[in-house]
Amino acid sequence: MAVQGLLRDGALKNLSSPSYLSLPQLDSLSLSNIMSSFMPSVRALSKAALTYSQFALLASSNTVSGGSPETCSNPQISCQNTSAIANTCCFNAPGGQLLQTQFWDADPSTGPVDSWTIHGLWPDHCDGTFDSNCDASRAYTNITSILTAAGQTSLLSYMDTYWVSDTGTNEAFWEHEWGKHGTCISTLEPDCYTDYTPQEEVVDFFNKVVTLFKTLPSYTWLSNAGIVPSSTTTYTSADILAALQSPRGVTAVIQCENTDELDEIWYFYDVQGSVQTGTFIPTDPDGATSDCPATGVKYLPKAGSSTSSTTSPTITTSTTTAPGTSPTSAPGTPFSGKGTLQVTSGGQANGCIISAGTWYIGGTCAAFTATASGSGFTLTSSKGLCAIQNADLVCASSVSTATVFTSSAGELAYAENPAFYASSVPSGSVQATVSTATLAQGLTITWKSS
Repeated sequence: MAVQGLLRDGALKNLSSPSYLSLPQLDSLSLSNIMSSFMPSVRALSKAALTYSQFALLASSNTVSGGSPETCSNPQISCQNTSAIANTCCFNAPGGQLLQTQFWDADPSTGPVDSWTIHGLWPDHCDGTFDSNCDASRAYTNITSILTAAGQTSLLSYMDTYWVSDTGTNEAFWEHEWGKHGTCISTLEPDCYTDYTPQEEVVDFFNKVVTLFKTLPSYTWLSNAGIVPSSTTTYTSADILAALQSPRGVTAVIQCENTDELDEIWYFYDVQGSVQTGTFIPTDPDGATSDCPATGVKYLPKAGSSTSSTTSPTITTSTTTAPGTSPTSAPGTPFSGKGTLQVTSGGQANGCIISAGTWYIGGTCAAFTATASGSGFTLTSSKGLCAIQNADLVCASSVSTATVFTSSAGELAYAENPAFYASSVPSGSVQATVSTATLAQGLTITWKSS
């Protein structure tokens, strides 16, 4: 694959473009030109006519380490202003459209085989152009040390799994993304904090990037549409973009390497208020476009992945053998007949799935019926048929079409992926929703015959 990490996003965005402004160029601009950069494009003005209720709002968290970001009263939405807004501590400008960008690295592979990984968070102008490397004095080369000193060890662990480079070190990749893009986010300027603690804006930046990434489970969204990694199947750009648009209501941008190999997704947001404490509003891209071909797009399995190839966009499965066992005789085995769905989390058995499809650890396991269907099987409980709806496992009388599941190394699998999630481990009488979307608590589900 092409060079990633230090150079990759530089290659995707042409820094020699006339739209790119270096710091010396910015210094030479007249006041009127500077103020005009805060004005939206014609396309942005047309977007301002949309009502606020038409946007799906993404609430943000406020993670700081010492001082506090400026309190913003009546914050405006970036890229939708009709006049200049002077306070860029409460209004992202000129980089008003924020892109959460993700990688799919197949060979050499990075990250889990069933997840995309983080590229970064980019502040683009409201027309697709952008600035970069905006403050050399804050181009820190000790991101790991900064986050460690701030007590962000869990964040670092997550980044070492999901924000990784296929060349060089992860630390160098993080330094690059902060220096090139983070220093250009106006609301992260040191003077936008009261009682500023040096480098606390770095902590806010990396927390925000990871928080956004966790709300964008690209692998699951594509799988839900029957788009899974394959060495033989190809897809259309329209189908890929439709799968990514369905859960957000707005389109994304996809990028391909070697002309036709899907390797990047860009998700776009306008922000009401600051990046630290404001609301991220999903939006269509202003200026950026996809570069993948209309047809014949490859979504290759990651090197070393056991994901089977398919010969059509319809999801199929192959029998997978667990270490020390014999191959299963059919895709529906051991999920056949009557049984219970046992849950393992954190490497230990921990409760089971009950009749509504939720995870419970304080009572009797529900009885399920597994019935062979096509290349897999369906599940039914006393509540009704079971299906994946809006990424969640649901068993209810209202389910009209059961999901066809498969077995992977003896574990329940959806779209060939045995990974399920919950927001937390249930306790007492609390039940947890089981999801295919990436959440804090990972779990696997196995079958116990009755």
